[in-house]
Amino acid sequence: MPHRSIEHARDLAKQEGLANVTFEVALAKEYPGTNYDLVTTFDCLHDMGDPVGASAHIRETLNANGNWMIVEPMAQDDLSGNLNPVGRIYYAASTMICVPSSLSQEVGLGLGAQAGEKRLREVVTKGGFSRFRRASETPFNLILEARP
Repeated sequence: MPHRSIEHARDLAKQEGLANVTFEVALAKEYPGTNYDLVTTFDCLHDMGDPVGASAHIRETLNANGNWMIVEPMAQDDLSGNLNPVGRIYYAASTMICVPSSLSQEVGLGLGAQAGEKRLREVVTKGGFSRFRRASETPFNLILEARP
């Protein structure tokens, strides 16, 4: 039985006459399909037990010119850079939610919400991506781009 959000998205797509889109529930390392132009992940890579494995799967499913848009919590690479109101909230949430979630899964890397761009780059490049950049940012999010 699909999640209610998936059912809702399918209904809306049908109402709009969209035939080139599907909505599915799958694990990050197991979603179906290949030759994608774009894969997006929103505020989840740091919660995964095996973000390197997820990165590798995403790389395998993108076409040669594909892009992976990665949206993650705003974090600096060092502790002092995160000692601000947003960083402090993210550390608290990370300690209570993100890290335990990751540690309870296969591999259990435990990146946490304050992984920082350097650590995220390491994960993504270990997954097989050769190009990685910060595309944009907000006070709350890093918006990163990875390409094969």
